This record gives sequence, structure tokens and C-alpha cells, in this order.
Amino acid sequence: MTSPAVQRAPAGAVGGVPGGTLQLTLLTALAPATWGTFYVVTTELLPPGHPLFAGLLRALPAGLVALAIARTLPRGGWWAKAAVLGVLNIGLTFPLLAIAAERLPGGVAATLAAAQPLVVALLAVAVLRERLSGWRLAWGGIGMAGVGLVVIGPSAALDLAGVAAGLGSAASMALGVTLTRRWGRPAGTGPTAFAGWQLTAGGLFLVPVTFLAEGAPPAIDLPAALGYLWLGLVGGLIAFVLWFRGLTTLPVTSVAVLVLLSPLVAAVLGVVVLDQTLGPVQCLGFALSLAAIVAGQLPVPTRSRR
Repeated sequence: MTSPAVQRAPAGAVGGVPGGTLQLTLLTALAPATWGTFYVVTTELLPPGHPLFAGLLRALPAGLVALAIARTLPRGGWWAKAAVLGVLNIGLTFPLLAIAAERLPGGVAATLAAAQPLVVALLAVAVLRERLSGWRLAWGGIGMAGVGLVVIGPSAALDLAGVAAGLGSAASMALGVTLTRRWGRPAGTGPTAFAGWQLTAGGLFLVPVTFLAEGAPPAIDLPAALGYLWLGLVGGLIAFVLWFRGLTTLPVTSVAVLVLLSPLVAAVLGVVVLDQTLGPVQCLGFALSLAAIVAGQLPVPTRSRR
């Protein structure tokens, strides 16, 4: 039975896709597409050696601004739920991604992060009591393989701690995504407030982690200030409001596969901004990833559900 205190997905279908969801899906997809700019902004604008500080400024100020706009705080058990979701979706994911990016080639780290749709498909069975879908698993694997073809170069090397951190970041956000879908959003709470709770909780978690790991903040010049502003305003506040709005409304496995857009956007920006090139193998991987994203938005075939 669905609780009346939680907002759930609307019913109805148009053209085989839940009615009224195309626009919401496109808006939700803007979040991981925006996160794909992180690599270019970090390498071109931000001071090196402070990825956790970048994550902190991406989360905490955006969360406080969202709280100031929404003027809504959690009530009752939602204090604990918001803290758990903030730590899983942001507080743990950001530092684990930073460790993976530091110890692994960027392509390997991105491919491990692309495992999130597979983890969500499995967690949906345990947490949301959904049927195990071979369709979702297959396209999740195809999407992950496609990302690997796009971003992994011939000189890629593996580091055990880096691999563990990369998989840990995917698992942390996957669990956060699944729990977000299970708990929904409290009735009367808008997506701005909901995002603000989690960004603030994740940012507060990152404060001691950042200063213990990186020490004093770096000097910030004008390019760095613009980079941090982009990450906090667009990649933090706007992106997470859109992300959590879609996540509490659309099917969780459909939203999870949208994260494949992040490494694809990063690859496109590498071509446009950094003069990198995409060969035939990378173009094939790009096509596979896009196919997985589209397939993830379609209803599961009846035979696959059975």
C-alpha cells in the first residue's frame, strides 16, 4: 500500500512510456549531463590537489542556498532519513570518486562509476521488491561496456584501492538512489527543499573529511572562483534539484541509467575543449551507451518481466 504522506509516480501511459514523463526525463537528464563538465572545469579552472574541497563547495553552499529558498526543514524521522540520503548520495560518493580518480586513469574510474545502473537494478529487487529484470541488467551491462569503450585508453592500469573506491562510489550512490525512491518525498515538500536537505547533510559530512585529508583550502583566483561557482550553482544546486525531482517521480532504474550521460558529456567536452579525438571504437561505445540510455526509458518487455 502506498503511503499518502509520500509523493509517488503518476499513472497513465503515452506511447508505451508513462504519461507526462518525457519532459521530466529530459530535465532529469540535465543533472548527469551537467556533472559531465566536472572533469574539464577541474582540470582547466580549479587548483590541483584539492578534489574534496571542490566537492565540499559543490555541496554545502548549494544546500544552504536551497534551504534559504525553500524555508523548509525536515520533520520527525526525516532528519535521520535526510542525513542518510545526504551521506550516501553526496558525502560518501564525492570522496570515493576523488580517490578513484586519483589512483586510476580517468577512463577506468568513469567506467566503474557507470556500474551504478547495474547495482540499482539489483537493489531494486531487495529494497523495492521489484522483479529481477534481465532487460535492465543487460542494458546496464551494455551501457557500462559502452562507456568503457569511450573512455578507457590502451595504457589504462588498475589499482586495487582505486577500483574499490570506484565501485564503492557507485554502490553508495546506487543505494542512496534506491532509498530515495523507496522513501519518496514528504507530502508538501518541494524538490528544492528535498535537495537542500541532502546537499547540506552531505556537505557537513565532507567538512571534517576534507580538512583532515587536504588541510587548508587552496588560494582561489578568478578562474577558480568561476569554476567553483559553476560547480556549486549549476552542478550542485540546479542539478540536484532536477535529479531528486525526477528520482522521486520516475522509475528508479530509468533514472539510474541516465548517469551514463556524465562520462559521455565529459568525452564530448574533451573533443571540443581539449582537442581530444574519438576513434571508431570510441564512437561505437558512444552509440552503445546512448542505446542503453534510451532502452532504459522504455517499459520492460513482457517476456523479460516473466
